[in-house]
Amino acid sequence: MYNFVFQNTTKLIFGKGTISTLAQEIPAGKKLMITFGGGSVKSNGVYEEVVKALQGREFIEFWGIEPNPTVETIRKAVEIGKKEGIGYLLAVGGGSVIDGTKLIASSILLERDPWDIVRKGAELDKVIPYASVLTLPATGSEMNRGSVISNREKREKFAFYTNSPEFSILDPVTTFSLPDYQVACGIADTFVHVMEQYLTTTSQSPLMDRWAEGILLTLKEIAPTITKDHTNYDAMATFMLSATMALNGFIAMGVTQDWATHQIGHELTALAGITHGHSLAVVLPGTMDIRRNEKGDKILQYGQRVWGITAKEDTEEAKSKAIDQIIEKSEEFFRSLGLKTRLSENSIGEDVVNEIVKRFKERDVHFGENRMNDYMVTEKILNRVK
Repeated sequence: MYNFVFQNTTKLIFGKGTISTLAQEIPAGKKLMITFGGGSVKSNGVYEEVVKALQGREFIEFWGIEPNPTVETIRKAVEIGKKEGIGYLLAVGGGSVIDGTKLIASSILLERDPWDIVRKGAELDKVIPYASVLTLPATGSEMNRGSVISNREKREKFAFYTNSPEFSILDPVTTFSLPDYQVACGIADTFVHVMEQYLTTTSQSPLMDRWAEGILLTLKEIAPTITKDHTNYDAMATFMLSATMALNGFIAMGVTQDWATHQIGHELTALAGITHGHSLAVVLPGTMDIRRNEKGDKILQYGQRVWGITAKEDTEEAKSKAIDQIIEKSEEFFRSLGLKTRLSENSIGEDVVNEIVKRFKERDVHFGENRMNDYMVTEKILNRVK
């Protein structure tokens, strides 16, 4: 294992009925802004629960943080936050609402444009405290420092890092009314979050490997249940916690990471509008195939421990066939969720591929655990998943 420093200060409040504890967690005397998405929290009862829990507190509401939150929307919230003297933020929604709220919290006390903060970094000593009520498991944003913001004008999407939430409330009941597609994308997003930290090289940390494999096996086990029935409390609770544990830093301790699949997926979202989790289901099989020379031993370990696939002989030919089967099985898993795993199936054409390759060449990108995933490798990956 490599040296590391780990700190995660977010308090998790998990379980049925926990939204009622909000007033106990948010400091009194702070003027509060509650941020929301498009309005689903009003139809599923979450909004009513939040308002009831905060009865007697002063707060304002900001609505309209979209999936793949845009800096254009965030600028409006920041302007209101400055004018109103907001001292605390509460995000109520999925990862996009939380991501957008992270940028609002990082911008209110500064005279910098929010996009400048995305591209150059937050000033952590000037971030307004914030918390979340999670309603869509997927991104892990409820317990990490990361945020991903889109720029509609530039057709770009980038991550930045700030302080993590002070606390996050996770009530699995809030997920019962989620549409099938959002659940499918959430499972895919969680699965690939684990793979980005796990599918690198062998013999780094048996503990991190087993922890990561445990999350992957759990997702494999519960996916058929929650795909058919979003109201199964135990299954949705397991999914919700799996998504949090997949990206709160726990399985990344002391090991190398990849994140090339995510970087390519961000571009697909920025240019073609495909939902983030869905984009990862498209790209990951291509990443595994094109980079099998780097990742071959770990792919074989993953295949054996998660899917029960092993090479029949200790030969390169047998190993290559096993890797093919493992990649196919992974793609089948995403398709079993109802996701289309090829660019053409998602109406993404050659023009988008060419633009991504052009951008990566201009930026001189080098992703992956060995920094070998440049624009040429990216082109091969995208051609593989056409």
